[in-house]
Amino acid sequence: MAAIALLTGASGGLGQALTRELRQEGWTVALVGRDTERLRAMYGAEAPCIAADVSTPEGAKAALAQCQERVGLPTALAHCAGTTLLSPLHRTPPEMYRACLAANLDSAFFTLGAFVEALRQAREPGAAILVSSVVARIGVSNHEAIAAAKAGVEGLVRSAAATYAPSRIRINAVAPGIMDTPAVARIIGNEASRAGAAKQYPLPGIGDPVDLARLMAWLLSDKAGWITGQVWAVDGGFSSVRPFVK
Repeated sequence: MAAIALLTGASGGLGQALTRELRQEGWTVALVGRDTERLRAMYGAEAPCIAADVSTPEGAKAALAQCQERVGLPTALAHCAGTTLLSPLHRTPPEMYRACLAANLDSAFFTLGAFVEALRQAREPGAAILVSSVVARIGVSNHEAIAAAKAGVEGLVRSAAATYAPSRIRINAVAPGIMDTPAVARIIGNEASRAGAAKQYPLPGIGDPVDLARLMAWLLSDKAGWITGQVWAVDGGFSSVRPFVK
């Protein structure tokens, strides 16, 4: 029987890249999003597409239940759901802040909770990978809400990894810099903004979601079987070294 992965945010650029990577490695991938028609258009009518809002506990539990009903118990979770928000603190109304936390931190908390509970009930080991951001690791202006949300994701990963290590459930995260996906198209939508963003990184350029997906797939595999509680930076050196500016 093929290994089963539950992947949220399946319609996004990272979700698509990771789905391709996992499928190439033999995984059966249950695809979670809010719009099943959109998912079927991307992945085909026969793909196991699940409609759920995982930013609520009910939605997260429903996604796990539907996965188990349709393809079986997932032993891997790739939580790619989330949004980005560029807005300074003084221009971020409460409703925007709450929406940012719901999409990024609440969704991670509830989906991971549903996943580990399903594994614990089945007494099965497993692995989860969540997505943080470079802005949770180093101050970047106008990112206050998303930085707070992603910093929460990193804290969640470390604590949950400690809690569930005795149950042989590994929990890690990746913290990417800017990635060439539709979600950030408005930020790097023209040549000038793209070039400006690329110059911020010690390794110049914009991140490729395929590179990030390969690392995430590896962390979910048995090859990373003794790794848990880690946050892996995929940011061209942004969070650790200064770029050389001529």
